[in-house]
Amino acid sequence: MAKYQLKLAHLYGNLLNTYSDVGNIIALQYYAKQMDATVEPEIVSIDDRFDPDAYDIALFGGGQDYEQYVVSKDLPNKKEAFRKFIEDGKPLLAICGGYQLLGHYYIGANGQKIPGLGLLDHYTLSQDNNRFIGNITIKNEQTGEEYHGFENHNGRTFLGKGERPLGKVISGHGNNGDDGSEGAIYKEVYCSYFHGPILTRNGEIAKHLLLTALKNKYPDADFSEQEALKIKPTF
Repeated sequence: MAKYQLKLAHLYGNLLNTYSDVGNIIALQYYAKQMDATVEPEIVSIDDRFDPDAYDIALFGGGQDYEQYVVSKDLPNKKEAFRKFIEDGKPLLAICGGYQLLGHYYIGANGQKIPGLGLLDHYTLSQDNNRFIGNITIKNEQTGEEYHGFENHNGRTFLGKGERPLGKVISGHGNNGDDGSEGAIYKEVYCSYFHGPILTRNGEIAKHLLLTALKNKYPDADFSEQEALKIKPTF
């Protein structure tokens, strides 16, 4: 029996899993085991109530434009709950479509403007007859860590107030192909266009998300051993 237990909200996990984002949950469970913890996932989807106090960590994955449009219709019902979760400093990993939907809006491939939550100050435009596809490497300028992944997105995202990039592009396209940024960080929200999934190749991010969740839930516990742990990759 693990010493610590974490509950994860898989936001719209039955709709937004086009690029096997569920793999990030499997990776979190794998890394959590090394930290004497468990991660119990639960899907929170259309018409479900989201209780921000009931979850310790969240995943918001990606999907096709149609699924994202369906999700966008449900988002207003959960906006204030999502806001509380984020402002309370709880960790949330948002990939591709989830990343876009946390912002003000994104333009779909057919030109349709799809509203987001507006909880993060970014927006996403579309490209004409083009996608950013291929391997990508970025460097987190705060930690010096390099992250590796695969990008496949039509969207061009531009960050706003209070956000900083997850990393500076070393090779690849990143958020928009112009400003050298990839992903976004706001409080404990980590956004990215990395598929693969991102956490299987970048255990440093998983470790940070897990430690943040553990410290939030168990404020009196000593996690120095977990902080010193060298996370082993999943492959």
